[in-house]
Amino acid sequence: MSAPLQTPSAFEAPQDSRVDLLILCGEHSGDEHAAEMLAHLRVEKPDLKVACLGGPRLAATGAQLLYDLTAVSVVGFIEVVRHYSFFKGLFERTLTWIEQYQPKHICFIDYPGFNLRLAKELRKRGLSRKGGGKISLNYYIGPQIWAWKAKRRFQMAELIDRLSVIFPFEVECYKDTDLPVEYVVHPFARDGHRFPFYYDATGPVLLLPGSRVAACERIFPMLLSGFRRARQVKPELRAQVIYPSEGIRAILETILQDFPEMKDGVELIEKSDERIGVQAALMSSGTMSLAVAMSGIPGAIAYRMNAWSYRLSRLLVKIPYIGISNLLLNRPLHPEFIQDAASAENLSAALLEACSVEHAKQAAEGSEALKAALHPKGASQAEAWLLRGLN
Repeated sequence: MSAPLQTPSAFEAPQDSRVDLLILCGEHSGDEHAAEMLAHLRVEKPDLKVACLGGPRLAATGAQLLYDLTAVSVVGFIEVVRHYSFFKGLFERTLTWIEQYQPKHICFIDYPGFNLRLAKELRKRGLSRKGGGKISLNYYIGPQIWAWKAKRRFQMAELIDRLSVIFPFEVECYKDTDLPVEYVVHPFARDGHRFPFYYDATGPVLLLPGSRVAACERIFPMLLSGFRRARQVKPELRAQVIYPSEGIRAILETILQDFPEMKDGVELIEKSDERIGVQAALMSSGTMSLAVAMSGIPGAIAYRMNAWSYRLSRLLVKIPYIGISNLLLNRPLHPEFIQDAASAENLSAALLEACSVEHAKQAAEGSEALKAALHPKGASQAEAWLLRGLN
């Protein structure tokens, strides 16, 4: 069980007399996507004054980091309720900072449970343009209303000034609202984008349990159990685990203590710009699973959440797959094993199948199809979209 989250203290004042842009994102993937957008945006606007609730990648681009939200990312209804007092305090401190320092523009990045609630309060207090104020609200990487909470689109139209989405089919989801929606090229499909790994038939197996604490605690043991069973058939297999932060590394090391026989077969590697070659992957269903698919790497998706959160999600979420690559292709490029189906036996069998020439060929074909789908001709880049809103 992860430790209780600590309520943050008041955020520091802006480093400059003005705040041109406040960026709000709550996950490692959002931090990376926002940082890439901001780095390109600074080419056009080098003097842009930016503050953020985000993570280390945004801070590295020169944004003033008010609070590292990526260090406290949780998922699931039960998990959010468990940490209610923390998020309530975080919300109030964020709202106080915005009210006091009045950023000209805000750009929300995904994270709808927090961001849309904040947008609603900004309108209620007359701070946002939709509430009669001066702060423009931009939303990059919209919530997945095609999966659940579809009616959010009407709330967004009332609160947000403009929205950009990263999957082509999402634009159609808002056709019955007056919200300006634009498709921008997915960050993974940008020209020159480098994935952190590539296919190598002689490389290790990649284990990706995700970037959230609670998810890692549930999913990493499953991946290790599947990998351990696969090694009983192919003892030469070895694995690498990419972790996004020291906090996640500590969790991975603790879990590995329950698998002493894996000590020499599993290596923990900090996420970096250095690329590694892998032959297959066992992974969570998050953003990195799409990166795996677009890198042409075969594998399987495993996911497990709190039992009550899962029961609730089954009632609300009506989609055939949980992996984005599978949804985009409308077929199981990577087979999915959810809750009890994510057994050591099933994951081992899927991993051994993935370590084959046939599955490597299928993964390569899927990669090309995904790249074509996510970079249609004439689509804008995220920074160009945001720049139009800042002018």
